[in-house]
Amino acid sequence: MGSRCRVSGWRISRTGPSARIVGPGSNGCGAGTLFAVPGLRGLISTVMLLSGVGPPRPLAAQEWDSAEALELVQRARRTRQGTVLEEGLTSYTADARGYVYFFVDHDGSEERNLVKTDQVALQLYWRSPNLTKQVIVGLRDEKKLPTNIQYHLDHLTVVQDDFGDRIRLGDGDEVAAVVHPLAAASERVYDFRLGDSLTIRFAGPEAPVRVQEIQVRPRDVERPGFVGSVYVDRSTAAVVRMSFTFTPASYVDSYLDYIRISLDNALWDRRYWLPHRQQVEIRREAPFFDFPMGSVIRGRFEISGYELNEDVPLSLFDGPRVTGLPEEARKTFEFEEGLYAQLEEEGLGPAPDLDAIRAHATDLARTQYLSGLLPVRLYTPGVSSLLRRNRAEGTFLGVGFSHRPDNGIGLRVSGGYALGRGEGQLRLALDGGDRWPGARLIAFLNEPRDIGPIVTASGAVNTLAVIAQSQDYQDLYFTSGVSAEQGFPVGDAWGLSVTTRWERQRTARDVIGDSVSAPFRPVLPTDDGDVLALDLGADWAPGSGFEVDGTLTLAAFDGDAYTRVTASATWGREWLDRHGDIEVQLQGGATTDRTPGQGLFLLGGRSTVPGYPFRSFVGDAFWLLRADGRAAVAWPWVSVRAFGALGGTDLARASLPEAWAQAPTGSARTSAGLGVDLLWNVVRLELGRGLSSGGEWELNFFASKQFWPVL
Repeated sequence: MGSRCRVSGWRISRTGPSARIVGPGSNGCGAGTLFAVPGLRGLISTVMLLSGVGPPRPLAAQEWDSAEALELVQRARRTRQGTVLEEGLTSYTADARGYVYFFVDHDGSEERNLVKTDQVALQLYWRSPNLTKQVIVGLRDEKKLPTNIQYHLDHLTVVQDDFGDRIRLGDGDEVAAVVHPLAAASERVYDFRLGDSLTIRFAGPEAPVRVQEIQVRPRDVERPGFVGSVYVDRSTAAVVRMSFTFTPASYVDSYLDYIRISLDNALWDRRYWLPHRQQVEIRREAPFFDFPMGSVIRGRFEISGYELNEDVPLSLFDGPRVTGLPEEARKTFEFEEGLYAQLEEEGLGPAPDLDAIRAHATDLARTQYLSGLLPVRLYTPGVSSLLRRNRAEGTFLGVGFSHRPDNGIGLRVSGGYALGRGEGQLRLALDGGDRWPGARLIAFLNEPRDIGPIVTASGAVNTLAVIAQSQDYQDLYFTSGVSAEQGFPVGDAWGLSVTTRWERQRTARDVIGDSVSAPFRPVLPTDDGDVLALDLGADWAPGSGFEVDGTLTLAAFDGDAYTRVTASATWGREWLDRHGDIEVQLQGGATTDRTPGQGLFLLGGRSTVPGYPFRSFVGDAFWLLRADGRAAVAWPWVSVRAFGALGGTDLARASLPEAWAQAPTGSARTSAGLGVDLLWNVVRLELGRGLSSGGEWELNFFASKQFWPVL
């Protein structure tokens, strides 16, 4: 009989040149455990303090290709090439469970939209010297948006051999043959440096395990190569963890932006470091066109249930290395967790382990450009920056380009010409990239801004409404100037930002008039003048679907000082397995006297309080409460929606520009309505009724809000 035991994995926490991880044992198997749960770091620190034993001293060798670093690489290579056989491991079987997500992300934000989820169950087999077999015993999937994506087989399986001497991904269509850092003669390809030293202590009498990081960078960054770290057990030189990305020359597919990989092993039977947790993230964009949206495949697998030295027949390894049960058997497999269990717990936000790889690789590669995409591409912030139409610009035609020479500074230039207004527009944005995260410098000329503060339609839908219905859901003014912004993440939940800006603001005029079948709303004239402002922003996302954000503006308009504040609090919950969701949002704002007209608040109609004339209410203060709920009727074709809105404005300090016919709401205005969402909830029709004085029926058409930033 083979030996059986269970083990929990652990995570390496980068806390400086040295760290010490303390965790319980694992039913006699001898693996350390570190779970990322609230308060655990403090508990670990307390245990360390009470033990009276300090952390190990950091190793002296910190230069590239030191004798100690190269000696450890050579030991790790020898271990990897077969000493496990001498230690008595001849075979194993194991189970793997995993999720593969396909989603789209938006450049410059952490917003991600789920497209497809796959859940996978695998049976793993290994036999010395290095025979592997994987059988897909369970596989189910579901789409949240239409897609015809077909995964490469290795996206649905795990790595059992640390990739061999040549790293290959996507059946060679993504990465073909990158030299492994522990392959033979890898010193000719890579530089090595000792990094963090960590100690894993167990609750039982077992001796602690020391783990050493080996940092790896290519000697020639213009060739295919590994960029990242390999962690090894200092006593046995066995691989404990690998976290890495690749040089641009490694990518076969020109659509690849990056691939990031984290492979964690766990200690079994106190002797064998075997696969435990694996994460992969693959991001793609168009190779010649910089559009602020990319597609991402993220896979995460957990491997457990090892049975060591079982009798695994040699004949089992005949044929392909990966096979599967019949489709019906795979779909009826009884998974231990639901299809969306991991997603509902962790969300689609950046995976900490994978996000840290990016920053670490940037440090190792210095300023070297690490994306597989071309450094210079055509650029557009969204569909409406190429073509749009409204009553303040007429028809606008635009174009742009982007240039990112390295992982530091990136430049994006966009502009065009408003045919009706007869003036050009230009925007230059310089961002700090990985070198100065969160930093951005912008210069702009004749840039259109909507008074708002609530965006009521995407740019593309607004253009369609202008052309087909003579409805313009924007009230624009134009501004030229410069701004500098710096964002500051604070812990896991908080984010802060500081923006300074100088702008010359100018009113808009109607350049369409009655040239179509029905007249438009009058263009709202704004105040002309120069603004010097400081914007202080904060956002807080503690979890459980709750988010808060706000902005405080301290400004002077032609020398007259004013203060403006806006804030919103949102709570939402989504039932992914039932295709339903609910969201409640409270928004508000206030501004002092001497605020220019473009700084006031407009409510009424579409996206605010439906069932009243569009933007017919104005104030120097406003509040708006809205609740939405949605449930699928015939997924993915039809979902039904119900909503309610309650809001008001007050005009107590500021004065209105001339020719404004808006007025404050007086008492609160309420509305309610129903809607239908069609085709994976991409298109929405909404019928609302104003329930207060002056209320009426209103029918609106929307594109899904998740796509507004790029429409």
